[in-house]
Amino acid sequence: MPMHLTSHALKLFQTRGRTKTLLQHQVSERAQSLPDATALVWKDVRMTYGELEEVSNRLASLLVDAGCEPGERVGLMLPKRPMAIVAMLAALKAGAICVPLDPAESDRRLARILAVADCRWLLAAGRAAGAIEEALRFADLGRDPLIGWLDEEPAAAAIPQAVFELADLAAFPMQAPALDRAPEVAQILFTPGPTGVPRGVTLTHAGIGQFLRWANVYFGIAGTDRISQHSPLNTDMSLFDVFGALWSGAELHLLPAELNLQPHQLAGVIRDAALTQWCSMPGVLNLLAQSDAVGPHDFPELRRLLFAGEGLPASTLIHLMRRLPHVQFTQLYGPVETTIASGYHTITECPRSEHDAIPIGMACDGEELRVLDHQLQPVPDGEPGDLYIGGAGLSPGYWGEPKKSRAAFIEDPAAGEPGRRLFRTGERARRDADGLLYFCGSTNPADRPRPGMPLRPPGQGSARTGRRAFLAAG
Repeated sequence: MPMHLTSHALKLFQTRGRTKTLLQHQVSERAQSLPDATALVWKDVRMTYGELEEVSNRLASLLVDAGCEPGERVGLMLPKRPMAIVAMLAALKAGAICVPLDPAESDRRLARILAVADCRWLLAAGRAAGAIEEALRFADLGRDPLIGWLDEEPAAAAIPQAVFELADLAAFPMQAPALDRAPEVAQILFTPGPTGVPRGVTLTHAGIGQFLRWANVYFGIAGTDRISQHSPLNTDMSLFDVFGALWSGAELHLLPAELNLQPHQLAGVIRDAALTQWCSMPGVLNLLAQSDAVGPHDFPELRRLLFAGEGLPASTLIHLMRRLPHVQFTQLYGPVETTIASGYHTITECPRSEHDAIPIGMACDGEELRVLDHQLQPVPDGEPGDLYIGGAGLSPGYWGEPKKSRAAFIEDPAAGEPGRRLFRTGERARRDADGLLYFCGSTNPADRPRPGMPLRPPGQGSARTGRRAFLAAG
């Protein structure tokens, strides 16, 4: 392993006796019990759980046969299609760490990510060919990554340096490769620092699993659900969409990016696909409301509407809650460093005024939201303080950057045991007498987004509304 790793950024453990520890294992269980059920939907394309298991097993076996070792980083540069989910599962089944990449990002940013993550492998398709070529020109790498081309277009026509392509999968076994060791880290997601330099946030199988177990029970996600996948695949909220659905045997509907500026067509997809759960950034909801794309008592099958990533105007919430009185509205809150979400608030009554504040809410199970003063002591209810987050969802830190990790993740002064940490969110908050947390501003506006942070895609600004949010969400 590279020498620049922090002491706790990567740990390998034996997989024996940990059949439910890794994210991919419960997806495989669903495939065994529901092989013919639909797992993925993209436009008119459907993939069953059995097909998802078979293709991801073949790709995982190919990776292992080609020399992919436990803990190596696999960059994923694919459009949001079923093959992108296949590649994510295959990399995990090969014992690798996934690094989702967006080919639309700048060449220099992609080059920096490839260098920081030290990606040994790239799985790519679609328009990624040009992006890879340009990024590798700028990347400071000791070796170029090995490329697997997972597009129906032959590799020779798009990316001739590929070491394997989609047609090669047929020669590999339908069973997952035997995995004796696996890393605790499942994904590295890159977010900008104050200067825009990418920082790789490490997210663990255990931390992601902790949130999924709580969320799937709280929201009642089941095999009968049809769930949207609208978030970009290089954001942590996409992990909830993907694994929340696949752990439950539900249908995951991958939303085409071209719908981002077509609110009426987007509403038509929700309606025609009879989605039961929608999760997106508030900017998407703003456009749906502003364009009057949602009719009274629309989306009769929709039961849950979740939003995160920035503050949702109360005016939008009022509009949608009046149009969709049968839907449960929930705000999720939490920076990527705390894995998907740390806080939640389900709005039980329509706001009376567009000036009403929507709470951050309370901590998800296994998480802690603390309001502290400059001496790291709790502040009284009703008074603002600095918001810190602790609990099971905390990231191990930034990949290869121990100094920045120590600055952001501090020792918990209230813990009676060493090793417990808190994350500095850079947010100000207060806890009112109702026990709910409310956002009070940011201590570092240049680096921290507004309430509901988890959906802020890497490389974007903080709070986004309207058309910019729609563009960023796909």
